[in-house]
Amino acid sequence: MSASKKPEYLKNLAEETLAVHAARHLDPGAAVAPPIYQTATFRGFSTEDFAKRSHTPRHDEFYTRYGNPTLSQAEAVLAALEGAESALLTASGMAAVTSTVLTLVNRGDHIVAQTNHYGGTYSLLNNFLPRFGVESTQVDQRDTAAFERALKPNTKLIIVESPSNPVMRLTDLRAVAKLAKGRGIVTLMDGTFATPLNQRPLEMGCDLVFHSATKYFGGHSDLIAGVVMGPAARLEKIWSTHSILGGCLAPFDAWLVLRGLRTLPIRVRQHNENALAVARFLEKHPKVDKVHYPGLQSHPQHDLAKKQMSGFGGMLSFEAKGGEDAANRFLSRVHLASRAPSLGGVETLVVHAALNFSHYLSAEAAAEIGITPGLVRVSVGLENSRDLIADFDQALG
Repeated sequence: MSASKKPEYLKNLAEETLAVHAARHLDPGAAVAPPIYQTATFRGFSTEDFAKRSHTPRHDEFYTRYGNPTLSQAEAVLAALEGAESALLTASGMAAVTSTVLTLVNRGDHIVAQTNHYGGTYSLLNNFLPRFGVESTQVDQRDTAAFERALKPNTKLIIVESPSNPVMRLTDLRAVAKLAKGRGIVTLMDGTFATPLNQRPLEMGCDLVFHSATKYFGGHSDLIAGVVMGPAARLEKIWSTHSILGGCLAPFDAWLVLRGLRTLPIRVRQHNENALAVARFLEKHPKVDKVHYPGLQSHPQHDLAKKQMSGFGGMLSFEAKGGEDAANRFLSRVHLASRAPSLGGVETLVVHAALNFSHYLSAEAAAEIGITPGLVRVSVGLENSRDLIADFDQALG
């Protein structure tokens, strides 16, 4: 299980080593590649053994909705990379955040969140939770004082996302976590864009962090998964909600996550390097009005990015000069980048941000968080950055 005690040899290892070896102790067999436990259920070897399995919370050899050895191995690596005590894999990033939020709040509770969140989280806060008597207040994440002003006596949770999708705004994680801890409020952080290789929310005081594992953890655009990480006691409570809701991850998909994690550190380094090169090119291009990337000195929160991030990630967005027509012209002319949603894969993906978020946000709500008609979001892949820049240059034309 992901909360199992780690062997001594795993302590103080570099992230590249942990990505490869953090789960080896959970499978003492001879196979170099971990086996896939592609089974829905497990047999008890005796009546007593069956009873023990059925009454052990989150047992990974009872019934796969409750746990599975393949999931446990992937969870062990994820927890090691995040610096968390425990991890829980789910069927998607939305399964991770919904299971967590529904564990932490009840009817009559209040949540403080950001105006700029991933669209699914925005819908959870504004369309789903109000049906169950949970209200939320969204604030500008760039203003830490706004979080404090939004607090109420019944505030139980603060949800943050940094960098945020798609305009790459930052939240001062240390300041918000300190604000919450002093009042007994839980902080939940969406770390999908940065990954634990670029940012460590738990070390900055956040209580829980979740990711869409579909993205950088999987890394190959071939799976859907999510994960939430933090203290083991709190994860057990989230697991109870998760097992009722039924958003469990299949063993094969967990194996794909585990495979992706092996190369995560080297992939993230290349994503960082490529994105910075593309962002610098776009910033100087006469057909681009503005580039949103925290690694640029022109980013209004660049100093905060340097303070709380060790790398600036593979995500950026830019505003094409000429608005929606110019953005669509660029998107119609790129050759190497694919016009597709999602992010974090080996290939570069581009989307027209306003269109991509239209099923979550109204035009007014999108404009409020900075999604302009000409905004293009780019997930920079692992191609040679010179090739990407040449392709973007001809597409901007």
